[in-house]
Amino acid sequence: MFHMGWFVGSGFSVQSWRGTWGGSGAREWMKPDLYVDMARSLERACFDYMIFEDGLMIPDAYQGNMQAYLKYNMESPRHDPTALIGILGQATSRIGLIPTLSTSFYPPFMAARMLATLDHLTDGRVGGNLVTSSSHRAAQNFGYEKHFEHDLRYRMADEWIDLVGRLWESWEPGAVVFDEETGTFADHTKVHTVDFEGEFFRCRGPLNAVPGPQGRPVICQAGGSPAGREFAARNADTVICVPLGVEAMKAYRDDMSARLIANGRKPSDCKVLYLVRPVLGATDDEAREKRRRIQAAQRTDDAIATQLAVMSYFSGLDFSQFDLDKPLPDLTGQVNGHQSSMSRYAKDSEDGKTLRELAATHETTVSLELVGTPDTVAALMGEAMEEVGGDGFLISNELDRRGIAEIADGLAPALKRRGLIRESYTHEYFRDNLLEF
Repeated sequence: MFHMGWFVGSGFSVQSWRGTWGGSGAREWMKPDLYVDMARSLERACFDYMIFEDGLMIPDAYQGNMQAYLKYNMESPRHDPTALIGILGQATSRIGLIPTLSTSFYPPFMAARMLATLDHLTDGRVGGNLVTSSSHRAAQNFGYEKHFEHDLRYRMADEWIDLVGRLWESWEPGAVVFDEETGTFADHTKVHTVDFEGEFFRCRGPLNAVPGPQGRPVICQAGGSPAGREFAARNADTVICVPLGVEAMKAYRDDMSARLIANGRKPSDCKVLYLVRPVLGATDDEAREKRRRIQAAQRTDDAIATQLAVMSYFSGLDFSQFDLDKPLPDLTGQVNGHQSSMSRYAKDSEDGKTLRELAATHETTVSLELVGTPDTVAALMGEAMEEVGGDGFLISNELDRRGIAEIADGLAPALKRRGLIRESYTHEYFRDNLLEF
């Protein structure tokens, strides 16, 4: 069996409002209703978790202004996903819920307190997707002139999670006694300061929130660079990644297994899930036609401009300065942002594609092409996972109610019929279900 999750790639934001099935998404996106419906559907389908991407600024990398990002609601708006997690926890009982937190800008004490609080509100089902952020514009929103260098961000993140972990441990098991006879809520001998003094962070402690049911919430990480993979190997319970094709997927899993072992952990301690965007239809031909329409839409001027804006955001470089009808320039040493994403763009352009062709054909969030009926796609997923040796998939489709139903009520039952995903949740807490197999 393998695990399933859904990567909400635009976070707590406007969802598919220009699509045929977007519904009232343009006006009601800031309300929880769509996400509540989604969480309940995915829980019925026995998904392990939902993860919410997040951002901390409105970009202006493309053409030197915010126009494209605001016009196409890219990276904006972003409402705080941690607030939404509390609501989703009340609407569900088993599915894991993961907001994104930036280790570069979220103070460790506040993060430890927030995740402990959410772990209580969800009865032990919260996680944290730890990112280091990538943009100078984000850094400027927190008082810095520019963002920290890429590998330095991960050194900071290592110290950040060390401190957060110590804060979660500052209350010993059994510290809360509720002794009515003596009127004692907590045993003061079991609550300790952490007195942390590191290279980047200082904190006295202890945490002033009681640790949640899991003690340590599930840690998720999405870095594809060597520094990101090392951070994941030391700290993460689950990793999300997007290597292209079965061979690259297997290489990623093998690399992570080796890194986990080198850090004194077992490969099974960290679940590697691959991003996919299944295209489903009632027949294989219908799905292929749907895929053809999607590919045609990617070649429009608006779609190409959108992709160039994405590439500008990922790299921090203005892609409007490059000739669309020439190959992607060599950007070695110029990228301080999403290095793994930009490496994939570079690899995808090795066959001499022009920048226009690259923008019209590149799939940012797809490890494996999955097109067909639910049963066809389920078979492809099973075959790939058997060869790769990974741990599961993360759906990264655009989000509307029809798309949710296709996955939860179409693909998931097909996967269950093949015995590829769980029929029910065995455990109460997120981590226990994640590590069950």
